[in-house]
Amino acid sequence: MATAPEVRSADANIRAIAISTIVLGFAADPMARWAWPDPSEYLRIMPRFVNAFGGRAFEHGTAYVTEGGRAAALWLPPGVEPDEAEMGAIMEETLRPEIAEDISVVTKGMAEHHPRGPHWYLPLVAADPNWIGQGLGALLMKHALRRCDEEGIAAYLESSNPRNLSFYERHGFEIVGRIQSGSSPVLTPMLRPAS
Repeated sequence: MATAPEVRSADANIRAIAISTIVLGFAADPMARWAWPDPSEYLRIMPRFVNAFGGRAFEHGTAYVTEGGRAAALWLPPGVEPDEAEMGAIMEETLRPEIAEDISVVTKGMAEHHPRGPHWYLPLVAADPNWIGQGLGALLMKHALRRCDEEGIAAYLESSNPRNLSFYERHGFEIVGRIQSGSSPVLTPMLRPAS
């Protein structure tokens, strides 16, 4: 009888694997590929972006992976934010001038929708495309949300792919807005109230 895959905290030894899994998982993501449409640029920049956006999860023991790094989720605990300075530097160095203004509006929209009170933030969750459809995302989500419920704290994310909205809704997230500017894809802020 096969055992269910385990979820564990990703330590420094598997940080690179977790980041690579997220890079693979976002390879067809509308927002990521709008920002970096050239495949070589995407592969060069995205690992650094993932690290800036959700990398602090590794320091807090809240970067979760399934067996073999097949799926990964970077959760930021209450009070922990992405590395805004590094994200800004990445954008400044790499973004095409024609989308700079739209990115600025999207970033402002993200700040406006971000909850003010204590909350867990999920900047990034993805499965290696080779393992999609195996329930690994649901496993990661349940693992983290159990802690949110134990602590009685809300969870928040922005979905950059409309195909994922129903997945998040099944896990109790509700759409709380819509962020879009010019040529940008829609970013959907979603909140799971404290239970």
